[in-house]
Amino acid sequence: MKEIMKLHNIRYEVGDQLLFEKVNASVQQEDVIGIIGNNGAGKSTLLHLLKEDIKPADGQIQWLTRDLDVVFVVQEAKTHFSANKSVEETRLLEKWSVPVLPYEHLSGGEKLKVRLAQGFAREADLLLLDEPTNHLDSQSLDLLQKHIKEYKGTIILVSHDRYFLDAVATKIWAIEDKKLIEHKGNYSDYMKARNEKRLVQQREYEKQQKMTEQIQGQIKELNTWSQKAHAQSTKKEGVKEYYRVKAKRMDAQVKSKQKRLEKELAKRNVEAVTEEHSVQFSITANNKVGKRFLEVKGLSKSFGERTLFQDVHFTIKHGERIALKGANGSGKSTLLKMIVGSVIGKGDIWVSPAANIGYLSQEVFDLPLDSTPEQLFYKETFEERGRVQTLMKHLGFTAAQWREPIELMSMGERVKCKLMAYILEDKDILLLDEPTNHLDLASREQLEETLAQYKGTLLIVSHDRYFLEKTTTSQLVITDTGIRKQWQSHAPARDDKKELRLKLETERQEILGKLSFMLPQDKEYPELDAKFNELTKKLKELSN
Repeated sequence: MKEIMKLHNIRYEVGDQLLFEKVNASVQQEDVIGIIGNNGAGKSTLLHLLKEDIKPADGQIQWLTRDLDVVFVVQEAKTHFSANKSVEETRLLEKWSVPVLPYEHLSGGEKLKVRLAQGFAREADLLLLDEPTNHLDSQSLDLLQKHIKEYKGTIILVSHDRYFLDAVATKIWAIEDKKLIEHKGNYSDYMKARNEKRLVQQREYEKQQKMTEQIQGQIKELNTWSQKAHAQSTKKEGVKEYYRVKAKRMDAQVKSKQKRLEKELAKRNVEAVTEEHSVQFSITANNKVGKRFLEVKGLSKSFGERTLFQDVHFTIKHGERIALKGANGSGKSTLLKMIVGSVIGKGDIWVSPAANIGYLSQEVFDLPLDSTPEQLFYKETFEERGRVQTLMKHLGFTAAQWREPIELMSMGERVKCKLMAYILEDKDILLLDEPTNHLDLASREQLEETLAQYKGTLLIVSHDRYFLEKTTTSQLVITDTGIRKQWQSHAPARDDKKELRLKLETERQEILGKLSFMLPQDKEYPELDAKFNELTKKLKELSN
């Protein structure tokens, strides 16, 4: 394949914070490159550098093909202009079932489809996609994968979706420890190679440490003998010269051992394996009396001639864990807004007066972007401020971000800021609209675990069916202008088995990588070993 671009020693900073440095990579025609990394690592920034919206602090981007058409589809946009639609753009919008409505009246998934349709219709030489799977239902995701595989140009995309990356990526760019690692293959290929590399590095580091300890022990022993010889050379008459020579010989051996150690360390120079990125938080709920949280009678909602649902009746009890499901544009977000009173419809919605509701919208522009976390979570006492700062650290923020404007944060970090409000307050009801959008893998897994242990009432909108299986037990399904309530089915359909197997195999590989660095007596070993065996059992059941 023809090489179209090279990155040479790219370095970029935001304020006083270094995002990445010494970035070297290449791009070939028809590559599909997946950029991965933790929230705030600089993935979206790297796309903006490639679009040349911003300039690197050091290094350069070398274009090997002249006059390349580059198109960037951003992950979120308040407004969007698409006048004079091309025939191809109109065809894609119809294929994705996007209604002809003003952009601000569309759902999150429909807005994304509008931006994607415009991007793909341009048929650019280089298409940059920032989190293109957020908000999309399964049918739309299948169409997106098909478009990417059939695309004639080069695509570079940012995603936290492991299964999507496995389906479309031909190369991975991983931003880790402020460096970029380039790997040919999909996400699973990269993770396998990464775990093997980390295992080899850890073993080499342990060898180096053992060798260092051995030589330092010898140096310490020689120093002890030398000190004794020096002391004896000043005390004993008649043998002073013997002990003086012995002391000098010992000193020479110490210097020789020290030089050997320095030479070995310079030759090996193996650093310890960095700890895996982790996120830690929990959400608690006060115990509320009463059976019902919500009762809906004869509820209807329309936008102009478009009817979302009509004459709907259902009840939600305290403690229920419900997944709100439906296709893009079916009215899931609208229903949540009606429950909290920000959108009005026909019919009756009764909410328990005792309910203490936390509502997480899928919007990322509803935070005061010019404010800092210090201002947003203002606390009077030192102890309270310490609690907030500790939580930020556990969520993966740096100390400097305490006083940095939210507008400098990544989309994932903004979602974490919104989550902090419900972590710091004991909410009894959580209405969560696409809570995993923009979150990195560690944050998604921690949110999944936290919500699984949450004692309050949950109503969650998400297209991640595995996330819903872990956190909910029943569902409200919006179809054909109605809403029906039913128990959650945990048995995967035949078409879903391949995706579920990939998820389980990926999780098992990650756990195996962690176990490789541990001993059976380590504190976390039994729990990880049990989880590894559980995943192995599930994989066998899927194969039967």
